[in-house]
Amino acid sequence: MLDVSILIIPIDLKPLKATMPTTTPTILDQISAEKTKISERLARLDTDRAAVATRLTDLETAERVLTRVSKTPPARKTTSAAAAPAKSPTASRGRGRPPRAAASKSAARKPSTPSLGERVLALATGKTRQELYVACPNDRPNHIGIAVQRHLRAGRIQERNGKLYATSL
Repeated sequence: MLDVSILIIPIDLKPLKATMPTTTPTILDQISAEKTKISERLARLDTDRAAVATRLTDLETAERVLTRVSKTPPARKTTSAAAAPAKSPTASRGRGRPPRAAASKSAARKPSTPSLGERVLALATGKTRQELYVACPNDRPNHIGIAVQRHLRAGRIQERNGKLYATSL
């Protein structure tokens, strides 16, 4: 027979805890710290942007005042001024041109230069509308058409076979 001796070793069945040393911050702590830094930086940038925007508004206001006071031609508009036309205080006055514009325009015109209506009436000697457009290269075709239509309604021009003739009054 075989003599078998059995050896029994007692084992502690409590689970072993493997802990890492906590001298370095965990990844979640690092992420939250970066998040806080970025939030603070964004807040600073936002206040800086607001300060720059108010400064730009002040400078644009000063530029408008200087152009009104001085007689020099105004400088070209910046891209920010062109992008924000709704912020200008002149927009609250309403649409249309200011009342002095018509007076200064007529005063600036040379008396020897005939108006577009007068030129159209003088050119209405059997020419078509297309020929009138070519004869007035510095004027826009829709403006010439408006002048022709005005003369037609007033009876100063007649249209026969697509050609315009001035009537003798």
